[in-house]
Amino acid sequence: MPQERSPKIRANSRHSTSLHLHWNKDILNDHDVGIRERTVVKRRTFLQISSAALIGIGNRGSEPAYRVVSAYKTSPQPGMPGPFPGQVVSVCSAKCIDEAKDEVNPAAVRDMMDAGMRQLTGESSALQAWKRFIVPTDIVGIKVNCVGKPKVVSSPEVVAEIVRNLVEVGVKPNQVCIFDRFAERLIEMNYGLHLPKGVQIHGAEASRGSIRYYDPATYVEVDFFGEDDTRSEMIAMISKFTKIINVPNMKDHGAAGVTGCLKNIAYGSFSNMDRSHRFRKTHTYSFVGRLAAVEPVRSRTVLQIMDGLRGVWHGGPFALNPRFVFYPKQMMFGTDPVAIDRLMLGIIEAKRKTEGVVSLWDRTVPEGRDRNDPNVSVYIREPGHIDFASTLGLGVSDLATIKLKEIEA
Repeated sequence: MPQERSPKIRANSRHSTSLHLHWNKDILNDHDVGIRERTVVKRRTFLQISSAALIGIGNRGSEPAYRVVSAYKTSPQPGMPGPFPGQVVSVCSAKCIDEAKDEVNPAAVRDMMDAGMRQLTGESSALQAWKRFIVPTDIVGIKVNCVGKPKVVSSPEVVAEIVRNLVEVGVKPNQVCIFDRFAERLIEMNYGLHLPKGVQIHGAEASRGSIRYYDPATYVEVDFFGEDDTRSEMIAMISKFTKIINVPNMKDHGAAGVTGCLKNIAYGSFSNMDRSHRFRKTHTYSFVGRLAAVEPVRSRTVLQIMDGLRGVWHGGPFALNPRFVFYPKQMMFGTDPVAIDRLMLGIIEAKRKTEGVVSLWDRTVPEGRDRNDPNVSVYIREPGHIDFASTLGLGVSDLATIKLKEIEA
């Protein structure tokens, strides 16, 4: 039987933050792009990758018993995997960021986003592409990621361009909300300087452990390690949104292997989630997907826009050591979080191979707490959480069937 929640935990402080700030729009220009389409891997390469992955799955324990409580029903056409399962558009631009100054070029971001959205939907204009997902009456939540501050975050320039397109569709600024779990990270990011007056910014926890702005009626109950509090509640604000746009980064993760679309929308939308990785053997393999599949998160998350202008190949989800920051200079677009994460995993793996360090799939990596040493790990990493999420119907993880369209903007 699930444990009852501890009374002292329920007594935690109850605060949140909503900010209303301003932004001056930039006038940006369009540029021509080139497109190429391909499947991700040849059959021989795919079999080699699959064999390596199976080695990593071999000693994983059985899935814990989850109890999901939600009054929200799954949409007949849920946002994840959405209308484009197994399809990903990757847009690269050499001019999107100045590495020496670490400055983002807003004009290049606009070109990348317009090209990505048009190619994903097949529409001739960016406005029509956005109208495939958003209508003027929508209340739109934009799930950002701020944990890799100051560099590897959902870039203000990317978030501002998303909001600009929403307004073009006819969504009023006060119908848009930038949200994340921790208010102090949102305050430090100062997104409001880039946004129109009226856009809301919501952090569910003004102080760590605050539960006031979580929904006690929508939660996942699971006992991982005999912890006192076995419940993870959804951010209450999510129930107000009719649509959610997920804006993750390209980062490795010490426990989950990588953190992308799935982990951003899952661990970033629920309380008490870090209990899954408090010991060397974690439960990130199944917990990430189980949280992402909870309604209404699954049905209302209709668009994935991965900010890969910058990335982290080791030490994630943080970006404390600049040695581990790199510049993929790309953005990925889709409705399938699994497919995007599977491709992002390949990018992180390739970078780690270039750097001559251990694979994220290697479950024999020596235990060590020096986060500046890429060849040791606090946890046994679980990049297989992406494949597990595919078994829940959240998307396509089979590299042989993922369709990738690559664009140079």
